[in-house]
Amino acid sequence: MKQILLILSSFSLITHINAQSFFDMNNISIIEIYFAQNNWNQLLIDNYYSEEYLLADSVIFNGSTKDSVGVKYKGNSTFSENNVKNPLNISIDHFKTNQDYQGHETIKLSNGQKDPSFLREALSYEIARKYMQAPRSNYAKVYINGLYHGLYTNSESINTDFQNNFLNSDKNNTRIKCNPQSVFNGGSSLEYLGVDSASYYNFYEMKSDAGWQDLIDLTYDIMNSSNTIENTIDIDRAIWMAAYNNVLVNLDSYSGPFRQNYYLIKDDNNRMNTIIWDLNECLGGFKMINQGPGGGGPSDLSQLDPMLREGDDDWPLLDLIFSNSTYRKMYIAHMRTILYENFTNNWYAERGLQLQNLIKTDVQADPNKFYNYDDFISNLNNDVNIGGGGPGGGNVNGIISLMNARSEFLSTHNELNSIPPIIGTLSATTDVVSSYSTANLIVDVEDASYVYLAYRFRPQERFLKLQMFDDGDHNDGAANDGMFGVSIDVDALDMQYYIYAENSEAGIFSPERAEHEFHNLPVVGSLVINEFMASNTSSVQDTSSGFVQYDDWVELYNGGNIAINLGGYHLSDNENVLDKWTFPDVEIQPDDYLIVWLDKDYAASSGIHTSFRLAADGEELFLSTANNFIIDALFYNSLPSDLGYARLPNGKGPFVVQTHTFNANNGLGTLTVENINSQLHLYPNPASDNLTIQIPYAQRIKAYDLLGKEHLSLSHSRGSTNINISSWPKGIYIFLIDNKSRKIIIQ
Repeated sequence: MKQILLILSSFSLITHINAQSFFDMNNISIIEIYFAQNNWNQLLIDNYYSEEYLLADSVIFNGSTKDSVGVKYKGNSTFSENNVKNPLNISIDHFKTNQDYQGHETIKLSNGQKDPSFLREALSYEIARKYMQAPRSNYAKVYINGLYHGLYTNSESINTDFQNNFLNSDKNNTRIKCNPQSVFNGGSSLEYLGVDSASYYNFYEMKSDAGWQDLIDLTYDIMNSSNTIENTIDIDRAIWMAAYNNVLVNLDSYSGPFRQNYYLIKDDNNRMNTIIWDLNECLGGFKMINQGPGGGGPSDLSQLDPMLREGDDDWPLLDLIFSNSTYRKMYIAHMRTILYENFTNNWYAERGLQLQNLIKTDVQADPNKFYNYDDFISNLNNDVNIGGGGPGGGNVNGIISLMNARSEFLSTHNELNSIPPIIGTLSATTDVVSSYSTANLIVDVEDASYVYLAYRFRPQERFLKLQMFDDGDHNDGAANDGMFGVSIDVDALDMQYYIYAENSEAGIFSPERAEHEFHNLPVVGSLVINEFMASNTSSVQDTSSGFVQYDDWVELYNGGNIAINLGGYHLSDNENVLDKWTFPDVEIQPDDYLIVWLDKDYAASSGIHTSFRLAADGEELFLSTANNFIIDALFYNSLPSDLGYARLPNGKGPFVVQTHTFNANNGLGTLTVENINSQLHLYPNPASDNLTIQIPYAQRIKAYDLLGKEHLSLSHSRGSTNINISSWPKGIYIFLIDNKSRKIIIQ
């Protein structure tokens, strides 16, 4: 195999794409429910105890009407026969099979009874989704029989769709709701209770048809098989959940006294995954730290011990994390990331105010709200007294007053101020890694005693971990020079990877949100899948059938020096059936493009058209030779409509979402990045002599021209950075700032 020397290439963008529609946080959905009976409330109350659905004649979701829909009340402490506004569970397909709204069959709506701010659930889920798979959540106005019934929080159901869409988990895989029948007898603690599944029935609710043995095996391995635990549970996801619960004072959780409010879902790699849920009392809304009367005061919550439950075998998963030196350092690294990305920079407060402004008119108009409007406005900042006792009664902490104190406490805590290694600038000595070669990978890490690279080639695969060495024997230069190396054989698929490094004091990831986010290393030959549009609704016209259509398409690019005849080559959406569609006799010239329409249009009089289509919500596409030898492939999750998924730099970079450049160089497009940080500023644009980059903190900043040549590489930048660009050639430059990207014109 051809040998390629590479210093881990990260002109990649951080990959993480989430589609939003029904759960778009910037919009409030409207749900209109129509019952035939006038006494629908009493009927729903009666059905609550039997868990039966009441038939609604119709439910209209944002103007889309569904008839014969099941509705029932849900909730434990937020349901009451005396409530006018109870939580709702809407099952679109309960009475009418195969009925859904935007792919969703079950809608779960929370009434906000425990939260005067009405922000905790949606805001907390938004923070969680930065680091782990968690339900999407926003707001919905609910009307019943034509009357405004009230504002609800609309959070995604953790069901078979969720596990299939986000966890590479077949619908028949084990799914367990971890909520005990009684919270006072041990909770869903993950303690090993023996081989009899009946011993677990009171503490866990099996949502799949089977799976008790998976739970028994997991609890046994947590207690007895810590060295092989990563074969049983996605430990990274579990560590993120633990760190999140602690930073956000989420005590109605596994970390709290009742050890509840999470799911266990088995993926197709035979590992259990922890999924957080029910965050309506996050951010200090639930105040009980340990079982017993009363709850923690504001100082108890703001100064919650980062190592809460350390050495306590009643929380065996936390005990496993804290007793393993590397897991403990990962836990602190994740805490540090959550803290700095959301709280020390005041992002959460700004976002809370944005959400408050979004919903305040509908909260004020809500005829059945639990708190007055002044309490709603005040509780973002200040404590509100709601009366009553228990862990959720009395004063409800102001989100900002509590979390500012929490942020200050953690920022000065010894555990979070241990100094981790510095993972140096990632760059490449060659433009690309060639297909079917061995890549010798090197990274510069300062003050590290242990470094590993985790990699995979398909999103459904586990990350494989390989230790990197600074011994002079792994293409890493001289021994003990801070350069760590490892070799990996690659085929034709781009590599997803991250790096972890630690010393005796602390650990750090690159990117810091790993494994949830990762770097991409392009692996390409001369012929590549260059751009792709999975949902072309109004962007590029296909007139090959004599009238205007908007069909999905893929663009190939020949970056080599000779023409390639594609006759007999294949495209497929199934790696097990690579010859699903075969190219006609057509050539693609050097430095040229070829468009293939993915539309099953057999009657087209011109153009090239496949016999299959792709879905915008996630699939895969393979390009192979006549003898089924894979040349290139792409994998994607949900993609937005009318935007290109394109290699940048053109022909050799990782895939990014941008405005399409149909049949042209991808460098001409405009990058679009989800949730651009409002605190990131590059100016002026256009620029000529000097450019200023302003951001609270960036682990790395890189700049490339459209040919992929690197012109700038900075590490660990804070505040305002001024760059002299007077010697740079005129043109368009791509700036990559951690997981954000911008284009700058230099003239």
